[in-house]
Amino acid sequence: MNKLALDKKSSPSAKVASSSKKPHARNIVSRLKRTYPRAKIALTYSNPWELLVAVILSAQCTDKKVNEVTPALFKKYKTLEDYVGADPQEFEVLVRPTGFYRAKTKNILASARIVEEKFGGQVPRAMQDILTLRGIARKSANVILGNAYGVVDGIAVDTHVRRLAQRLGLSHEHDPVKIEKDLMALVPKKDWLNATYLLIDHGRAVCTARDPRCDRCPLNDICPSAFQFPRFKK
Repeated sequence: MNKLALDKKSSPSAKVASSSKKPHARNIVSRLKRTYPRAKIALTYSNPWELLVAVILSAQCTDKKVNEVTPALFKKYKTLEDYVGADPQEFEVLVRPTGFYRAKTKNILASARIVEEKFGGQVPRAMQDILTLRGIARKSANVILGNAYGVVDGIAVDTHVRRLAQRLGLSHEHDPVKIEKDLMALVPKKDWLNATYLLIDHGRAVCTARDPRCDRCPLNDICPSAFQFPRFKK
């Protein structure tokens, strides 16, 4: 993330008084909804298991690249049983373009066995259960549960969500779990799932890591970090 050289007195969280954070958060969500009315998950899948596979593959990889890999993968491995009986080396060949392919192969195939043996062949619907699968932490769990089942227990915090939460003064934390807790306290629960994709879309389009375009940001009049970057200090 682009360093803002912030201290406790000048941090975005300090600039946005705690008493006004909820209205601030709701205003942000409302504006982003108007800006990105089609914000949603970018991964392609046709069932909860395929979503889980795609989510594991997306670690340290773009959604675009994952979507290039999964059609051939899902064509070869159509059922959970196909994954349980998969040859790891053959599997690795297909997922290699996503990076860290050996670890991802181990996690996916191990999760397939767990889902078959402990959950009757169905991706679990409860947070405590899905977290027992290999390669699944809270961010991934929130993505899978929310999109596959409409079960919203939290807010998925990826690199874009973390960056924007800090810049917008919604959290001063760096740990994704703590950032999630801060966001859950500020954003209405009905918006938890959508908030992730609104922030991701905005992070990709405008509030980028190295050179944010504050001049064309719909939040620049309420963002405590607006225009505090090299581009605007020349």
